[in-house]
Amino acid sequence: MIGDLWQSRDQLEWCTALDAYWTIPSVKKNRAVEEELDGLDPNEIKAFDAREWYDFLKNKYYPWKFAEYLSLRLLDLRRYEQENRLGELLSIKQSLFTIDLTNIREGLVTAKRIHGLGWIAASGLLAVLFPASFGTVDQMVIKALCEIKSLPERDEVLEMKARLDAELELKRSHAELLIEIMRRKATELNNAFGTHDWTPRKIDKILWASRNTNPNDQCVLVNA
Repeated sequence: MIGDLWQSRDQLEWCTALDAYWTIPSVKKNRAVEEELDGLDPNEIKAFDAREWYDFLKNKYYPWKFAEYLSLRLLDLRRYEQENRLGELLSIKQSLFTIDLTNIREGLVTAKRIHGLGWIAASGLLAVLFPASFGTVDQMVIKALCEIKSLPERDEVLEMKARLDAELELKRSHAELLIEIMRRKATELNNAFGTHDWTPRKIDKILWASRNTNPNDQCVLVNA
């Protein structure tokens, strides 16, 4: 139970929970892409030219992040190519690599400038590029956090779940709060275990995995 784990100071329990991410059927199915995104070298992405950045988003990030709505989101992305605006897309990448990584809002607002990305998918891009600073916001993370009764922000998270259940879009402030929660937990674990290994991205994997152990509980991204 994620509620019990959240209070645990047993590093083995947390490591076991993190390993569970790789047992999720959808993750196992796309293991190669998952591992590639998990081990991205930000400096390599930073050096991409306009075409390489566009191809990375089209062939790697969008297929990884989007499921049911991939074709629609790719239509949004392809506008850059069709309208000869790859330079604009490159400019957004350059801005991403100059943000203050402590500033959650700045990161989200910058990433969301890319066509097809809402706050959910913007957080995901930040999480794969800068895992030590950002975690991915999505429906499964929200559901998992709702189960943690000790969470100080539980009422706010329950309100987010209600919005998603009503097929309403998450607000930027919601994404900011969720990332802040993941940052705080990563810091708590590093302090407790005397490490620097725990990151917001690892926390989002654990939360996501905790809601994907039930095959009948499938994630549907709303307004990603």
